[in-house]
Amino acid sequence: MNPITLQINSTPLPLAQPDSHPVAKAGSDFSKMIKSSIDMATNAEQQSNAAINKLNSGEAKNLHEVMIAVEEADISLKMLVQFRNKALQAYDDIMRLQI
Repeated sequence: MNPITLQINSTPLPLAQPDSHPVAKAGSDFSKMIKSSIDMATNAEQQSNAAINKLNSGEAKNLHEVMIAVEEADISLKMLVQFRNKALQAYDDIMRLQI
């Protein structure tokens, strides 16, 4: 019988490389797009709240600038709601597919 020997100084296995498949890349781009859309809507809401606070404190000189900031926040929120609705509709359509 041959004795079993261990190689102590063997090289480690290489780490798995990140997936460069187009589907994986599209998934990461899609998640970045969603995150940036949410960040933009949040930023618009914060600017709207700041404009309202300035109006309440008397710092805002023009009412139309406050109204524009509020409308931008409203449109951003409506866009996110419609985006969510379309995503849910697409999910429902996929779930209804027959395999």
